[in-house]
Amino acid sequence: MKKCLTALALTATFTLLLALSYLVHVWYLPVSVVFFSALLDSLVAAIGMTAILWLVRGAIPLSPFELKLLLIIWMLLGYSFAISVPTVLDRSLSFYILEKLQQRGGGIRKSRIQDVFVHEYMAEFRLIDVRLTEQLASGTIAIENDCVLLTPRGRILARLSRYFRMNLLPKRRLLGDEYTDALVDPFRDSARGKMGYECHGTP
Repeated sequence: MKKCLTALALTATFTLLLALSYLVHVWYLPVSVVFFSALLDSLVAAIGMTAILWLVRGAIPLSPFELKLLLIIWMLLGYSFAISVPTVLDRSLSFYILEKLQQRGGGIRKSRIQDVFVHEYMAEFRLIDVRLTEQLASGTIAIENDCVLLTPRGRILARLSRYFRMNLLPKRRLLGDEYTDALVDPFRDSARGKMGYECHGTP
């Protein structure tokens, strides 16, 4: 029982350190990619906990193996927080819809939702700037002479993403009032051939 309470107290301390690290980061420090910055905050909190564990090592009724397991759990908690809270809120179209409905008095005509995305969402969230910045920071694209190019890493990720989408996403997904496989291959009905905005080069 004592070990369990100690583990819970240490986990609560880690959560506090993570919250403090995250708040300091988002309030006072520059951030390139929200997900990466939140992961860094998790690492900072884990390092802080390692220091605390070393300082009070004689007073903790946990074995070295148990402490290592706790560190792994904390890193997993940090990763879950990074991807499930700030990253989801930063990227989520679903939350945008809720916020936009609230902004517009609680309701928007369904026939005009597409106009909201085209004329408001892209500009309000600076979607293109945000996504290009993230991809540049991730090393998946390069920009040369006004040309956005896939890097070798980007090509690998694009192939993996395409494979997963085509083979491992639901083939009967509810969209509107019908079940369809439209999102398994979203390019299926897009225009074929050159569109006039292509460019070529080597990043």
